[in-house]
Amino acid sequence: MAINNVNSGNQKPQLENQRLNQQQSQGQAAAQTSAQQAKSATTPRQDSVSLTQSAQQLSQVQKKSNDAPVNQEKVDKLKKAIQNGEYRVNPEVLAQKISKLEAQVFGIKN
Repeated sequence: MAINNVNSGNQKPQLENQRLNQQQSQGQAAAQTSAQQAKSATTPRQDSVSLTQSAQQLSQVQKKSNDAPVNQEKVDKLKKAIQNGEYRVNPEVLAQKISKLEAQVFGIKN
């Protein structure tokens, strides 16, 4: 009596072909990933910064203040007066100047 071979040997090459195809697909995917990483590594990043209008104005004011002339003699005189305890603040004059500055800043007319 002849027994038919259920596993006729055809499946083994098919399984091997499937495995080979999977390995090739994985190899191609890995190669693509490596190529993308290499491309992104060589492409320079382009970072950007944007400043608000307030920040731009503040920057301009800081530049102007750095360029402003300083009366070093007057500064030294005031430092010495403060260190010696001789400098006195007139509260009425200070309050008027603060009020005037606020009016200028906020556009209020006196």
